[in-house]
Amino acid sequence: MHHDALETILILLAAAVAVVILCRKAQLPAMLGYLLVGIGIGPHALGLIPSSGEAAEIAEYGVVFLMFSLGLEFSLPQLMAMRSKVFGLGSAQVVITLLLTVLGALACGLDWRAGVALGGALAMSSTAIVTKLLAERVEINSPHGQYAVGVLLFQDLAVVPLLIVIPELGGTGGALGMALGLVVLKILFTLGVLFYFGPKLLRPLLHLVAKQRSSELFVLAVLLITLGVAYLTGKAGLSLALGAFLAGMLIAETEYRHHVEEDIRPFRDLLLGLFFITVGMRLDVQTIWHQFFAVLLVFLFLTVGKAAIVGGLVRLAGRSPGTALRSGLALGQGGEFGFVLMALAAGASVLPVAAEQVALAAILLSMLAAPFLIQQSEALVRRFIATDWMLQAMRLTQLAQRTMATSDHVILCGYGRSGQALARVLQQEDIAFYAVDLDPERVREAATAGDNVSFGDATRAEVLLSAGLPRARALIITYNHTPSALKILAIVREQRPELPVVVRTLDDNDIDSLRQAGADEVVAEVMEGSLMVASHTLMLLGVPLNRVLRRIRDVREQRYSLFRGFFRGISDEVPSHEDEMQPRLHSLPLDDHAAAIGRQLDQLGLEAMEVQLRQLRRGGQRLTEFEPDWVLQAGDVLVLLGRPDDLARAERLLLSGE
Repeated sequence: MHHDALETILILLAAAVAVVILCRKAQLPAMLGYLLVGIGIGPHALGLIPSSGEAAEIAEYGVVFLMFSLGLEFSLPQLMAMRSKVFGLGSAQVVITLLLTVLGALACGLDWRAGVALGGALAMSSTAIVTKLLAERVEINSPHGQYAVGVLLFQDLAVVPLLIVIPELGGTGGALGMALGLVVLKILFTLGVLFYFGPKLLRPLLHLVAKQRSSELFVLAVLLITLGVAYLTGKAGLSLALGAFLAGMLIAETEYRHHVEEDIRPFRDLLLGLFFITVGMRLDVQTIWHQFFAVLLVFLFLTVGKAAIVGGLVRLAGRSPGTALRSGLALGQGGEFGFVLMALAAGASVLPVAAEQVALAAILLSMLAAPFLIQQSEALVRRFIATDWMLQAMRLTQLAQRTMATSDHVILCGYGRSGQALARVLQQEDIAFYAVDLDPERVREAATAGDNVSFGDATRAEVLLSAGLPRARALIITYNHTPSALKILAIVREQRPELPVVVRTLDDNDIDSLRQAGADEVVAEVMEGSLMVASHTLMLLGVPLNRVLRRIRDVREQRYSLFRGFFRGISDEVPSHEDEMQPRLHSLPLDDHAAAIGRQLDQLGLEAMEVQLRQLRRGGQRLTEFEPDWVLQAGDVLVLLGRPDDLARAERLLLSGE
């Protein structure tokens, strides 16, 4: 069946949109959606799109931009700060996994080169899945979170030499040794040239481009730099991905790093999506079914074997069994770079087709299982490691002993910058406080200085009880993370329904849900910032201080209702579907043919649609207070507040009567 280019693009777009929406609703990474799209529409399933060399070649540029982003995130200070975890634990994990895979490949009759390619791919874990889930669980700064992040950093670094070595594995004997030696010399020469001349040329070029104040020109310059350096390394006989990584490292040393990262993200995400679709298209479900036992073995190696490797290494580092098991469960899966290395190995004819199919299927299954394993890690630790509960109980007992004599105090959940600032104010007022935080380094530093702070997870009831919840005067959640704040509020309302609770949040999106959960006060950073700007502006304009203070008080008493909602524009970022569905303002002019003309405000039925009338503009006047029996006239402009879907329904009703 013939497929022209437009038909192929339409099939890809339609399938990708549908599956990615489903993945977002299931809170799974979009990458898994792209893989499933590729499996479904590829030549081994529905056959909507045959294997396309052109599509695969274009998709390789997704890897280029992925490596460029990795270069941008490369931070030598961060690596040095975590060097024991990155270069100690991380290198040991990658090397042990690779060696075990090579031995397993040899036992199965595969060549050692195939074992190296498989080992490199299986050694990778999913940075996207692990960091997202740990952040959602507020565990990034926990001991096992730090070990997981350290290993992930080394895995990202290990990708670079593997990208260079795997294509050369197609050689044989002495030719392979000569090829690898030549590659090392090329790398050293390329690094020397780029890092000597690169900064001298790159910074002036970016300065020149930035002075033109053209976003299009800046994007073009970034694309030129990225693809230009990749082209040079490609001409030198090295991979395009290596060149992109080096380009990212060079730009990371300039002040344009974050601007570049935002500009390049659309290209990276789009091309990476196409890359993962092509990976899915290579999966042959029938072959995988025939090799089901082999897929199961590799899947168990990733989820159980790799978890055991990481856990054993963490245990050797002197950490508790609980921390070791949590670290292992966090990293017990394959990753997106595993797919990249598998594609590279297949292109170099290093791997037999059957082995490639088994590895791809096992990596995909392990990534699907990863969210479940990480979310259930605490239950698994408590079930299989009795001593972990004893250690936690000992820590909680010590915390309870320190707070036993304390009463009428304030509990601070989180001791970051905001928590410490609040603690200083409380100290000046001679108000006792006790803080719990999940960052062990921060807790150690603050406790050494004499602050009343202990390590603990405030989302757990036993930690709050040990911190003196039954005797506390108030509880403050000092960090901005609504899911964990809701967990804390549920515990507090169960144990101490009358206890005053103050919650910090970013903007007005979560105010209602936090207040419904039991927060007495919700401090929205964006709203408070707007309030301070407004108060300073009024004072500079000569408004009396007492009137400014009264205005601030009124706004706070009305729960920021004056500031709720805003007119969105194309420059407003919408990072998630949940933010997109938050209330917003919408202006609706009524022309001569609008169905609402001649009707009273109380007859519109806006409340039933969960839409509020915030302002009414009539004859050049802006009115914020209305009588229910006011009759709408042609030329009126209604300013409505509501969610996008509700606003759309209200607009149809007011304009056409539908």
